[in-house]
This record gives sequence, structure tokens and C-alpha cells, in this order.
Amino acid sequence: MRLRLDELDADVRQRVADTRARVAALHAELPRNGLVVWTAGNVSERVAGADLFVIKPSGVSYDELDAASMVVCDLDGGKIDDGTSARLQPSSDTAAHAYVYRHMPEVGGVVHTHSPYACAWAARAEPVPCVLTAMADEFGGDIPVGPFALIGDDSIGRGIVDTLRGSNSPAVLMQNHGPFTIGKDAKAAVKAAVMCEDVARTVHLARQLGEPVPIPAGDIAALYDRYQNVYGQRDDEGEEQPA
Repeated sequence: MRLRLDELDADVRQRVADTRARVAALHAELPRNGLVVWTAGNVSERVAGADLFVIKPSGVSYDELDAASMVVCDLDGGKIDDGTSARLQPSSDTAAHAYVYRHMPEVGGVVHTHSPYACAWAARAEPVPCVLTAMADEFGGDIPVGPFALIGDDSIGRGIVDTLRGSNSPAVLMQNHGPFTIGKDAKAAVKAAVMCEDVARTVHLARQLGEPVPIPAGDIAALYDRYQNVYGQRDDEGEEQPA
């Protein structure tokens, strides 16, 4: 029997509603930052305190997305009875997102884009080398490449987890496919997707001029530590909010 949203506790329903609103709004950042074309790409976010996540419906134009059209899934990737039309099915990448949430409990948001420069590196199955301080700050090293995997089951999710577990990077370039990013929430994962495309483009341009100069590993570690633990403003709870 499918889980019904209207039968959940009122506080869970409110958290689902809040998550739907955030995820719908964050999808606007993908075309705004040139990370997707047509209906490609997706953002998801875990619902705090529940074994659920919210994700974009498959094949729906970004202009048509709103909170009410966001699909609610369990952690196996199955759509629950969330009040949306039966025609609104979750993204074709839902199994990958679900696998990440099941196996990386610290992850609260997942993003997939087809941004052109990151995809170009993925097509070559080549990591983006850490040759910029901005990369050291955000990714703590190279942006790694994950294995080739077909869409439709959890193979992509398995590749994401296997590649990013133990890595500082919140981004992985899945071979012949494109970037997936993770974060503590969907906003952080969207930021990582924007940064991933930015540095993929810049490093590509640098290589047209010659061989980029690598940053020593010790300096990468120092830059990453500073950005993650010192840089930016703190919120009301005292937690760091990197800019």
C-alpha cells in the first residue's frame, strides 16, 4: 500500500510543503546559470526528519514548475500518494538520488545538470584538475570522474557514492553523462553545480593557453580548511555560511 501524504503527521506535511517550495524555487537557478537546456536536469532535497525526498517531475518545462508539481518519493525512489496527478512521474534520475540518500545520510540535497563544460570533461572521462584557489575552496582538490552507468536503475547512484565517499568534492563527473553534486541541502548542491561548471570552463580556457600550474597539495588543504571553517558569515545558531 502506497504511503499517503495526507495521512502523515501535520508537522511532517508542513516540512514536505516547505521542501517542495524550496526545491521548486531552486530549479530556476539551473537555466538562470546556463546549466540545463529544455527539460534536462533536476534538483532534489531530503525532507528533514522523514524518509522522504522531493524531486522534479520528469519531462516538465522549467517554466511550468511550481511547489505543487514537485514529486514526493520514499528513499527507495517510489512516488508516494502526494496529491499530484498520476501523469507527474518523478525524474528519470530518481533512482540515483534515492541511492545517494540511502547510503550518504549526511547528504540533504542532490543536483544533476547537463552543463556544457562539465559535460565536456565527463565525455573525456577526465577529472578537472585543482589549479584554482576557488576549486581548492569549494572542492578540496580535483573534481573526480565516476564510472559510466546506464540510466534507469541505481547504477548511477552507486557510482556517485563510490566516487564521492571519502572525497572532499561535492561534485562528480559521471563518465559520458555529466555532473552530479551533493550538499547538506539542495541550495548547497545547486551552488556546487554552479561552481563546478564555472571552474570546468575556466580550466578548459586555461588549457587552450598552455598547461595550467598545479596547486601543491598542502596549499589545497589549507585553502579548503579556511573556506569551509573560517570564511563567510555565521547564522543565528553559530554555523558557518560560506559565501
